[in-house]
Amino acid sequence: MEQYKIGIIGATGMVGQRFALLTANHPWFQPVVLAASSHSAGKTYKDAVGSRWYMNDPMPKSLENVVVMDAEADAEQIASMVDFVFCAVNMKKDEIKALEERYAKLECPVVSNNSAHRGTPDVPMVVPEINAGDVKLHHGIISNPNCSTIITLTAINALRKLSPIHSMVVSTYQAVSGAGAGGPIELQNEVDALRDGKAYAPKVFAHQIAYNVIPQIGG
Repeated sequence: MEQYKIGIIGATGMVGQRFALLTANHPWFQPVVLAASSHSAGKTYKDAVGSRWYMNDPMPKSLENVVVMDAEADAEQIASMVDFVFCAVNMKKDEIKALEERYAKLECPVVSNNSAHRGTPDVPMVVPEINAGDVKLHHGIISNPNCSTIITLTAINALRKLSPIHSMVVSTYQAVSGAGAGGPIELQNEVDALRDGKAYAPKVFAHQIAYNVIPQIGG
């Protein structure tokens, strides 16, 4: 099948890196544009990311020497090169809204991993396993719910086919994901220290995160 030419906006960040890994050798997608802030623009992807590659798998060789473009200054050029873009940027919410709307106005569809448009009336929130058909409702931007909602809804969607669900209680611990790249690293350090019986003073979080869910189970 013909591959979609895609761009990754925010390619140097953690989520952008995940998009790079997922699309680099995917039969449906061909990443032809990697874009980020002006600080990274003009550098190869390998040089722009440097030591901040957070994935367990190595950076795809096919993307290492791709020159990073400026997500804002090069928007028109990027829009002309791709079928659509994945967007995962670290900016203020109003700035993200403006950036995604700019691409939409350039007739470049946006699949957003950001929260900025989750409350916008004509932007559907899509979980492909549940409501993929809502993609046709979009006006240039498609959003997704947050990670906890996606996982919860996927399970509920399967269960409600067997029996009605009248009520439920959901607890989420989002401090780790909200802390960015440093969160998972510190969580791993805490787990390693606890496993080895060593003390570990949190640096990113105000309190220990590892295993703090255990007292809530069965209570």
